[in-house]
Amino acid sequence: MSLKLGCIADDYTGASDLANTLTRAGLRTVQTIGVPASDLALPVVDAVVVSLKSRSIEASQAVARSREADRWLRARGAEHVLFKICSTFDSTDAGNIGPVMDALAGDAGDPIVLVTPAFPETKRTVYQGNLFVGAVPLNESPLKDHPLNPMHDANLVRVLGRQSRRRIGLVDLATVVHGPEAIGHRLQELAGQDFGAAIIDAVFDADLTAIGAAALKSKVSVGASGIGLGLARALVAAGQAHSHGLTHHEDAPVGGMAACLAGSCSQATLQQIAQAETIMPVLHLDAAALVAGPDEAQRAMVWAGERIGRGPVLIASSATPDQVSALQARHGREAAGHAIEQAMADLAEGLIGAGVRRLIVAGGETSGAVVDRLRIPGFLVGPEIAAGVPVLRAIGAEAGDMLLALKSGNFGGPQFFAEALGLMR
Repeated sequence: MSLKLGCIADDYTGASDLANTLTRAGLRTVQTIGVPASDLALPVVDAVVVSLKSRSIEASQAVARSREADRWLRARGAEHVLFKICSTFDSTDAGNIGPVMDALAGDAGDPIVLVTPAFPETKRTVYQGNLFVGAVPLNESPLKDHPLNPMHDANLVRVLGRQSRRRIGLVDLATVVHGPEAIGHRLQELAGQDFGAAIIDAVFDADLTAIGAAALKSKVSVGASGIGLGLARALVAAGQAHSHGLTHHEDAPVGGMAACLAGSCSQATLQQIAQAETIMPVLHLDAAALVAGPDEAQRAMVWAGERIGRGPVLIASSATPDQVSALQARHGREAAGHAIEQAMADLAEGLIGAGVRRLIVAGGETSGAVVDRLRIPGFLVGPEIAAGVPVLRAIGAEAGDMLLALKSGNFGGPQFFAEALGLMR
């Protein structure tokens, strides 16, 4: 295997988002869960997205796992590696974006790294180094209140500067509109002034094309799926990759029972759960009871078992921000989050054991816990359900052929669950 592009994602739903974007742009893409074992049989592909659950762990662990993934990708021919992060730059002053960027760039010998979470298609833009969600700065948007990584500063030059050992500069929109050569010239200027990374503005889709072409000339970049789209376009434009479609086997129906699990507390997911109640049975779990012990998850499995033979069901641990804050105050942020994630993983394992072969999971941390529990080593990327959310066909799963959808909390429209079930045949 000789890869055209290697990618390391800091969570599983973000990896699915990126894999979906690369596939849409014409790259045949596989998403792996963790660094693949040497005996995992992968098809011939242009890009591999290695999914890590490293966004919210201790920085040194995130660095070690990311460097291992980087070595695996480069050993398979990847000359450029994208470190894929959240489009809301989810992180804290301790990391993990800065420490991982520093390590990967140092290993690659890159004097300066391009960084942008912009993806205009999903209303994430960067202007003068500030991250906007729609028309408002990140710190004024509902997305600022992530339960694990709250984001209260929209100025990414400052945010990344607090995490990185490198000096952080800016490539502004006035430079970007003049194309890849202008971007490259500005990067050379910044590197000559001892800057080691640069936030780059992107407001329009065309900006991503210029950024991707400029980034491809280096060995490392950092960003959300927008810069991945730019990199894919640059590879296709250079004739290094060609559009591929799914084979009959990869697109063959799986059938079987279907279920949905929702752990995200985002406003988007809460609205989607409300809409799902009009088309399927929905069970709202008591989050405090999940933290207290196994009884609540066991109750949910009994509830699901009585209904799932008649059609899809949805089980939700999602709660409002106030409810989440109260739970974290009683049990601690990490302890509460871990307990709920593991309870949702228990449910996923039980549902698959009961015969579910089509599973939809909402929430990045929840998705990570579920996929780890199911021991799925990788996915082929299928049709797009919503922006950033593809149908995923499991590779090498112990339970056999199955379809999953892993949704970041903020992604998808109000009818997401119905739309996903319609495509997951």
